[in-house]
Amino acid sequence: MTLLKEISDLSAKKNLPDDILSALQLIVSKNISAEKVAGEDLLQAAAPTLGVEDIIAGVDALLTGWLTEGEYCRQFELQLAKTLNTKYAALVNSGSSANLVAFASLTSPKLGERAIKRGDEVITVAAGFPTTINPIVQHGCIPVFVDIDIPTYNIASDLVEAAISRKTKAIILAHSLGNPFNVAKIRQLADKYNLWLIEDNCDALGSTYNDEPTGSFGDLSTISFYPAHQITTGEGGSVIINNSKLKKIVTSMRNWGRDCWCIPGKDNTCGTRFEQCHAELPDGYDHKYVFSHIGYNLKMTDIQAAIGLSQIRKLDSFVDARRENHAYLKQLFSEFEEFFILPEATINANPSWFGFMLTCKDGKVNRNDITKYLNSKMIGTRLFFAGNITKHPAYQGVEYRVVGDLTNTNIVMKDSFWMGVWPGLTKTHLDYMYETVKEYLTAKNLL
Repeated sequence: MTLLKEISDLSAKKNLPDDILSALQLIVSKNISAEKVAGEDLLQAAAPTLGVEDIIAGVDALLTGWLTEGEYCRQFELQLAKTLNTKYAALVNSGSSANLVAFASLTSPKLGERAIKRGDEVITVAAGFPTTINPIVQHGCIPVFVDIDIPTYNIASDLVEAAISRKTKAIILAHSLGNPFNVAKIRQLADKYNLWLIEDNCDALGSTYNDEPTGSFGDLSTISFYPAHQITTGEGGSVIINNSKLKKIVTSMRNWGRDCWCIPGKDNTCGTRFEQCHAELPDGYDHKYVFSHIGYNLKMTDIQAAIGLSQIRKLDSFVDARRENHAYLKQLFSEFEEFFILPEATINANPSWFGFMLTCKDGKVNRNDITKYLNSKMIGTRLFFAGNITKHPAYQGVEYRVVGDLTNTNIVMKDSFWMGVWPGLTKTHLDYMYETVKEYLTAKNLL
């Protein structure tokens, strides 16, 4: 039976409109509120934390009948910009799309000599998620890979300046597992060499560096609202912008490449819709159908945005829970420092942790063996995404440059994994993770 059918049946019995809301609350609560039982239910490495109010917000938006970008999107964009202390936000349909739109926007001819062009170089890391790197390749540019530090798992910032060449146009970096990279150093280098900085904040919403929110330091930054992240809209993401010129370019790239900036359902915001001249088009060509970029349609829907507006009200509590869970696991796992490198926050950073990273130390524990064991005990694990992107099938034959070596990147590829710290995990769940690892080490005669 569908959710709407259940609501309809319950409300029809009492014939009272007010009962629709109470019926919805009852059904949704029944479906999403059950706590996971350690050892019986899978303790996922990442999962959404949804409440009745979030589902009701989505239904409320659906009932308006407006199915694309609309007022809920505009309100969510305003709230995101306020949360990150930035000027603008442009919602998109995923964090990966946010990275694509952000990078594509920096190729705009409207940026003149600063526009990124084919053959230009972009500094990043090979240890991370593919869609931080893919836009570089897709636009005919050359990724320049720098190794990472362990145990922060962020770019080795002291190596970055040596990676800059006359062809370098930008730096794009993620805050690894919610742990901010050395923002002060990277921002200083970007300013010194007139480079664009794209801050991939997809895993790190709620993190701070020098008490300022991550996502506020880049020329552009990106967020993901995939269910694994700090807040969710199902699928969804956003580009965060501090520059009005970039705002117009980002919006154009997201909206088919259109030159017009009217919001959906509105016409002639500029007042000169039929009076403009563009390229080789006839004079007065309808501005709504003038295209100034090779763009995409990557908008978010109002239904998603309504859920996001509900979720972002709980962001602080979600972040607090992630920090508490991470700190509790680190305290427990300090007993196992002989076998694992434990994660460390970057200096001057307060992470909104995405996961609890462990790197097997000195070959004493086999990463594949322990992750198989944990999964057999209903504890979800994840690797550090691509590990080393250059080793994957899709990137064979891709042109790139490596500065120094990728020693730590390869260590992470072979020896690292992470477990969950999301707010749905309780201390009972975390204790079970610890006890299970202890059982594994004991069974291997390591304890």
